[in-house]
Amino acid sequence: MIKLIPGKKGSGKTKVLIDSIHEAEKKSKGNVVAIQIGSSLNIDIYHKIRLVNIEDFKIHDYDDLYGFIAGILASDYDCTDIFVDGVLRIVGRDLDKVGEMFDRIAAISENTHVVFTISADVDALPESIKKYL
Repeated sequence: MIKLIPGKKGSGKTKVLIDSIHEAEKKSKGNVVAIQIGSSLNIDIYHKIRLVNIEDFKIHDYDDLYGFIAGILASDYDCTDIFVDGVLRIVGRDLDKVGEMFDRIAAISENTHVVFTISADVDALPESIKKYL
């Protein structure tokens, strides 16, 4: 199941994401993963959360990120939540391809909550993405 946290740069998406991560950690009976670029979340996230710096894995496009998330799901059957901060900075700004990637991830994440922050105005998003709001 996919959920989006949309908004323009500086609109508070990361704060909402951090609060959502903490809430998931409290409720989860399994593992919670937070994917980020660099180490911006390191000081704000509880130590129980598995933090992943996506730069360490050379993820650059839609297929790469889909495969990475699929790999997490395949290797960790106790993963209840995955949070991805800055999806457009990771994969690029082709919103149609992002929508296709979300569809693919939704198809394999029935039992896992996958939350993305996306730096875009809601009105600018295509229907393929808006359906995940």
